[in-house]
Amino acid sequence: MPARPRGADGARQPTVTERARRRQLVDVTTELVAAHGYAACSLQRIADAAGITKGAVIYHFASKNAVIRAAYDSVIDALTARVAEAVQTAPGPAAAVDAYVESMVGHMADHPTHVRVLAEALAPATDTGVDDAPASPTRQRALADLIAAAVAAGEYRADLDPATLAVIVHGAIDAVVAQTLTDPGYDLTAATASILDVLHRATAR
Repeated sequence: MPARPRGADGARQPTVTERARRRQLVDVTTELVAAHGYAACSLQRIADAAGITKGAVIYHFASKNAVIRAAYDSVIDALTARVAEAVQTAPGPAAAVDAYVESMVGHMADHPTHVRVLAEALAPATDTGVDDAPASPTRQRALADLIAAAVAAGEYRADLDPATLAVIVHGAIDAVVAQTLTDPGYDLTAATASILDVLHRATAR
């Protein structure tokens, strides 16, 4: 029997079947957390939803928190990929800031289950093992760098503080997205337009 492939560190690489099962478990967990919350999302419930045994879940993820972390990482990866693509294809620095806002809120509008996974994973009252935070320096820095580039290009007024504006814009994004948790009919498209209007007024030369 041929040996299973190993990575550069010598660790065994998962098979195609194992990767597919892990993907299924991440998707199932995302849906369960969105529908029922972290507290109600047990390993047994994940197993039942996936149509496998609890032991089979543990084969892929050692604990409930490990599955939750994988679901959280999957949500973050999807969000950052969409935002990165939008920013990279923007025609200029100021347009890149607009694209950042539009793509971030747009992704959440298109994937409401992701909003709930993020809210549950980052809630201070739950011990999910996820140690990220909405106001993490890395997140703020990415937008601040885009704003700084728009200032340097002369597209924004020169006296702006990119770091502070990034905090303000992220606060607005988080607020409108959080609104959908209690008001599913909340119009994120209109909310995005309002955030951009405020941004354009604040940055006008």
